[in-house]
Amino acid sequence: MSRRGSTISMLEEHPNLAEILGVLAQLAHIRDAEIPRLADAWHNTVAVAEARDRALSPDSPLVLEALAAFEALGALFDDDIRGEAAYVTVATDVTTTALKAVRDAIAASYAKPILSRTEYTALMRAWRVVYPEATVEEPDLGPRADQVKALLALMPVLSTRCHDIEGRRLYDTIVDRSFAGETDRADARAEAFQAAVLTSRRRVWALVRRSGTEGLLRPCRNCAGPEVNERENERVMSMCLDAACALLVADTLPDETTRLLTEPVTSLIPQQRASS
Repeated sequence: MSRRGSTISMLEEHPNLAEILGVLAQLAHIRDAEIPRLADAWHNTVAVAEARDRALSPDSPLVLEALAAFEALGALFDDDIRGEAAYVTVATDVTTTALKAVRDAIAASYAKPILSRTEYTALMRAWRVVYPEATVEEPDLGPRADQVKALLALMPVLSTRCHDIEGRRLYDTIVDRSFAGETDRADARAEAFQAAVLTSRRRVWALVRRSGTEGLLRPCRNCAGPEVNERENERVMSMCLDAACALLVADTLPDETTRLLTEPVTSLIPQQRASS
């Protein structure tokens, strides 16, 4: 067992933290033009396969977190793999190959402490052809990033409404508001998503929705969790995620569209009201 790898118990302790964050942050910002370049640069040689096996071995540091990142990557590129949407322009087999290059980069960045220089370089090679160096430390959530983050931070509060009176009040109020203007909100959501497509932010859109969903579905640490009405949960999740995604593309949307999607939720949160 690698002593150096096994002693890393959390991401903040990882000696390769900056690179891990740089790779993870880039996932939602991979552009369509970069996918064929990643695919062309990736080759599954015997050496690469052996390095991958070592990087994903049980002794590798935080290997479960690396595998969770694989799952998140699949969610971000779900539309691309399905290849059914009109806005998908890259062949699915090319995307599938490109994602193998991305997974190797994720695995290498987490496993670097236990990999030889040759193993690490082999796994990172295709990624570094396209991204020679990390340029960001967290996903770019746009000019209203603080408001997007504040909304995402609300989701765990709603998930612990069994113990949080304010969380319960917010949840019930959002449920009540979700019944008003449903058709108008559906049209506005479609307009906002089209804006995400046109501005190459659709994968960031998927990241925001995934993060918010995980926050709302997070189990309570103190009990079995609140009694869940699935339909109400869907309504609350839709309202909150639509608001967060509208803020993501607010710089390209008409103000009225942004208000329609955001105000029912943001007006309930003091820090959001102050920054609007």
